[in-house]
Amino acid sequence: MANKKLLLLSTGGTIASVVSDEGLVPEESGEQLLQMLGNVPYDITVKDILSLDSSNIQPEEWKIIAEAIYKYRHDYDGIVVSHGTDTMAYTASMLTFMLQGIDVPVVFTGSQVPMNVIWSDAPANMRLAFAAAASCAPDIYLSFDRKVMRGCRAVKVRTTAFNAFESVNVPPVAEITSDGLVIHHQHNHSQQTCVLNTKIDTNVSLVKLFPGFDPRMLHAMAQNDCHGIVIEAYGLGGMTYIRRNVAAAIGKLIRQGIPVIAASQCLYERSDLTKYEVGRQALLEGAISAHDMTSESAITKLMWGLGQGMDVDQIAKFFDTDVAGEVTLK
Repeated sequence: MANKKLLLLSTGGTIASVVSDEGLVPEESGEQLLQMLGNVPYDITVKDILSLDSSNIQPEEWKIIAEAIYKYRHDYDGIVVSHGTDTMAYTASMLTFMLQGIDVPVVFTGSQVPMNVIWSDAPANMRLAFAAAASCAPDIYLSFDRKVMRGCRAVKVRTTAFNAFESVNVPPVAEITSDGLVIHHQHNHSQQTCVLNTKIDTNVSLVKLFPGFDPRMLHAMAQNDCHGIVIEAYGLGGMTYIRRNVAAAIGKLIRQGIPVIAASQCLYERSDLTKYEVGRQALLEGAISAHDMTSESAITKLMWGLGQGMDVDQIAKFFDTDVAGEVTLK
């Protein structure tokens, strides 16, 4: 049986970095990463599309990555994207919306230590990514430290440890055990045709609520051309309305046509604005629940929805829709 044909799209990151006088800098090519990895049982083609620390990966680069995946998706059985870890969850989340109905497995991976360091986690992560790209159902994934996660559910939770990412509110899709790659859960795609849609609106903001937060800051954002806001509220979505009335400020923004998404500061479980008075006040003012979405997925979903020209009501319906497994709806 012929080996699976896989494509490696290299974008830089720690995995491709070398030591310099300015610190770690991504300089290794995809071919060099593959040479250091050694033999793998796949027919792999490499294309270098970027060479950036992921802190410098922004919406312009998201489009480059999405366009490359879309262009080459029918030439290969699966695609691996090597990427820096710091913004990898944002990229994977955004591509979930830019490439809805993707018809090949696309797997993002990176490392905490460069490939050229003897104790690097890069070889194991890349082998896992190639195995997932060869075996998993079509979707956008993030693989790291023996786990394969849905891209729109992954969050970086540690800065230096090898188990840097976790799958939030859903179990990992697959994992490496002594039995090899064991696939547990896969998203059931609707039978839609993959469409590349990179239109987004980046005039958005992600705000973490804290005691003493001045709601005038929200108005200042709107006055400076902010078109949508995700607020990480307390617990199930509670927001201040005594003295500093965040809920009332949200209502004013909603009436101005600016959608406000209420997420939770808690990493796990959901926001539910119906349970407490402090959530109901915001709900009555028009706040839109993020349910159990990650902040990375909520902000990228908001960017994409606004990029399609959606108004407040349409954004509310969009956030009450499971597009690609990014949210659990009751």
